[in-house]
Parts: sequence; structure tokens; C-alpha cells
Amino acid sequence: MVMAACGCFARRQRRHAVALLLLLMVVVVAAGIVVVVDAQPPSPGLYPASKRFRGRPFYRDFRNLWGAQHQWVSGGGVTIWLDSSSGSGFKSRRAFRSGYFGASIKLQPGYTAGVITAFYLSNSEAHPGFHDEVDMEFLGTTPGRPYTLQTNVYVRGSGDGGPAGQVVGREIKFHLDWFDPTAGFHHYAILWTPTQIIFYVDDVPIRRYPASAAAAAAAFPRRPMWVYGSIWDASSWATDDGRYRADYRYSPFVARFSGLLLRACSGPGALSPQQEAAMRWVQRNHMVYNYCLDPRRDHTLTPECIHHAPAHTT
Repeated sequence: MVMAACGCFARRQRRHAVALLLLLMVVVVAAGIVVVVDAQPPSPGLYPASKRFRGRPFYRDFRNLWGAQHQWVSGGGVTIWLDSSSGSGFKSRRAFRSGYFGASIKLQPGYTAGVITAFYLSNSEAHPGFHDEVDMEFLGTTPGRPYTLQTNVYVRGSGDGGPAGQVVGREIKFHLDWFDPTAGFHHYAILWTPTQIIFYVDDVPIRRYPASAAAAAAAFPRRPMWVYGSIWDASSWATDDGRYRADYRYSPFVARFSGLLLRACSGPGALSPQQEAAMRWVQRNHMVYNYCLDPRRDHTLTPECIHHAPAHTT
């Protein structure tokens, strides 16, 4: 059901934006010395969207897409897994033109190199070879190293290679090392409005992709997209550019999804100062790759990077 629910983001924000920034800091006072430990992101200062909306039974909003034998549905959640025979994926029953899309996800610990768990928006089936996509991809890892969350935006076939066969992604990656994504469920979400895309982790914004900066909106997705979840083998590139591959001695590789939220809405305006501070903290401490700062990239293909790329980049 189409809702204007996202409009309450700003109203709730004003009501709940009490001085919670200090949750970031643990202040230890000893012998007149104040030590500030910057261990957690500052509060975004609003009533969490992940708590505001309630999930619905899985089959009401989603259906199996592939790998049905590697999928188990329980109430409002679904568990999917990958082994040497197959992975699995699911898809929303309807498409959206904008909205808030979230899921609480628990990832597998241990050796998961080469494996990708994904929560994303796409219209690849409606527009094969010329599709739009907004990704949150959890790149598997090796023991003792953190998961990497890759956020990405493809627009009008930029992920399909086009006539020249050149894929143009807009990847920004983060190490998920300020919490353990395998110890419990954490909430990941995408807010897609006509003016911006915002990626969230536990209600903290980690990346904003504004339409105003996307080459005069030419690189901003505007066609309807469906919501997907999947787990699959991407050994050729997922972990250290393919150095570590999926090892099926450690399978099945399992991803658990719960609290799946689909809310069509137009969304709020600019981020609040509290949200901006939280996003800066995550980017300053945990961002490990930004396509705009990569000197190997041809930034004539990503003109929104012109004010961010290193001076020697063309």
C-alpha cells in the first residue's frame, strides 16, 4: 500500500532529536585527564525508522526468485543459503518508484570469502541490458577480518556495459568493524526519493547519493524497481579482487533476513545536523573505498566526481 509515511521522518526527527550525540563518546576522567573514545557513531537523533514500521509476513510482500530448495520461510523472515549446488534469491511482488526499504540481516561468521549476501533494488528483469540498480552487498571475508559492505548505484545500463562493454559502477565500501554483523541481526536500509538515495546501517546514514550531483540527474534512477535479496558465489571478485574464493568445505553459507520493510513514500528533505555528524563519523572511520577518489577510474564517466577526485585524475 502506498504511504506517505516517510514524511514523518522530519516530524519525528524534531521531536526526538534530543542531545544524543554524546552516545558516541565514552568519557573517562582520571587524574584530571579526559580521554574520549570514539567507539560508536553518534546517534542520528531521530526515532528509528526500523522501529517505526512493522514488517509483514514474508509471502505477502515477496516471492521466491530462484533456489527455492535453499530457502526457508518462517513468519516475517526468510533464511537463504549457498552450497556447491546453488544459492538462492527472493523478489518483492510489486515495483516501487521511491520508498524506504529495509531488512534486519544476520551474516555467517568464519570463512565466507567469495560469497555475497545482497539486499538491493533493481529492474533488470524489466529492462535487460539497460537496467537500474541500487545495491547493499556484503562481501564475504576470511576469519579475523571484517565484512565489507559495498554500496553501489547503476543507472540506465551502466552496470550492463553498454555498447562499449564498459561497466560504470559508483561503489563506496565500508568495513563493518564497529559492530559484529555475525553476532546478531542489524538493520540495513535504502531510502530512495526523487531527490536522493541514502544508505543506512542501524538507522545511521552512511552514504548519500543526491540527484542534484548525479550529472544533472542523468545518473539518477527514476524508473520503478523491485526489492531483492540473494546469496551467491562471486569468487572472481568479491574478496580481495578474487584472491580468496568460496570454499565449500565451509558450506552451507547462510544469511538470515527478518523485519523486511517496504514502504512507498516520497521521503524527507535534507539530513539533519545529527544525521550528518553520524554519517561523517562512519565515513571518516570505516570507509575503505570511494569511486570518486580512485585515480584509476575515468571520471569523465562519473562527472559527479569532478569536485572529489584527486587533482591528478582526469
